[in-house]
Amino acid sequence: MLSTTTTPSQRRQAFRAGLQSDRLQVFPGAFTPLSIRLIQEKGFDGAYISGAVMAAELGLPDIGLTTLTEVAQRAHQISRMSDLPTLVDADTGFGEPMNVARTVHELEDAGVAGLHLEDQVNPKRCGHLDGKAVVDADTAIKRIRAAVDARRDRDLVIMARTDIRGVEGMDAAIDRAKALQDAGADAIFPEAMGTLEEFAAMRAAVEVPILANMTEFGKSQLFTHQQLADVGVNMVIHPVSLLRIAFGAIERGLDTLLATGTLDGEVAGMQTRGRLYELLDYEAYNAFDDGIFTYTGR
Repeated sequence: MLSTTTTPSQRRQAFRAGLQSDRLQVFPGAFTPLSIRLIQEKGFDGAYISGAVMAAELGLPDIGLTTLTEVAQRAHQISRMSDLPTLVDADTGFGEPMNVARTVHELEDAGVAGLHLEDQVNPKRCGHLDGKAVVDADTAIKRIRAAVDARRDRDLVIMARTDIRGVEGMDAAIDRAKALQDAGADAIFPEAMGTLEEFAAMRAAVEVPILANMTEFGKSQLFTHQQLADVGVNMVIHPVSLLRIAFGAIERGLDTLLATGTLDGEVAGMQTRGRLYELLDYEAYNAFDDGIFTYTGR
């Protein structure tokens, strides 16, 4: 009713088990606490909490302007509303190794199942934009070691994201991924891979699970889940997709309202009141206290 019935530890164990299975783990991006309930209901393996989405919700570009407090709060709000494991974007860790350690504690307390840290310079840029810059290997390794050493729950997944492929090429990406694995990363997120062959090469280079980012309008082609599974990818995220779908519909609806003065023509495509109440589990609240909810109509 008010929140998930599972513990963060249970969700972390489920995340690790999924990554170690022979089935691709599919994590759509949850951009609100309500959206993760829908993701769970549809049968997905987990939900991704995107830094780009969190920034966009604040009206900001994805250039490192969000704070640890903002990210931890949103991660908590989303994670607590579902039994699914959540993976959150922790950017560069919000500072030096000590800041990374605090980031891990805050996000661990927020109930996420995993987090990823990237090797861009701080402030960072969106991983699918040009003009990125990455830190040297030593700095990247220190970030991951600080995160691994700081976690209190050993089941918390520490994922290392590397953006070096778009800066120095695929050979550098493989070398960096190997170094991050050796530093203790539980999984590797190779950002902005260009082809399935590159994903296959990354899969062959490391022993830990790897993630594919299927974001629209980016550097990577939008490969199918089957194509990714066939080259050994363990997990795929669709980070901004639901936000883009929602805001596309919102913009079209506003245009209709301006043009016609009514949204009557849009009603058929809207989520009904009854369906919204179903997702919110109003009936459970009603059972708890009959005075909270008295309307069941559509």
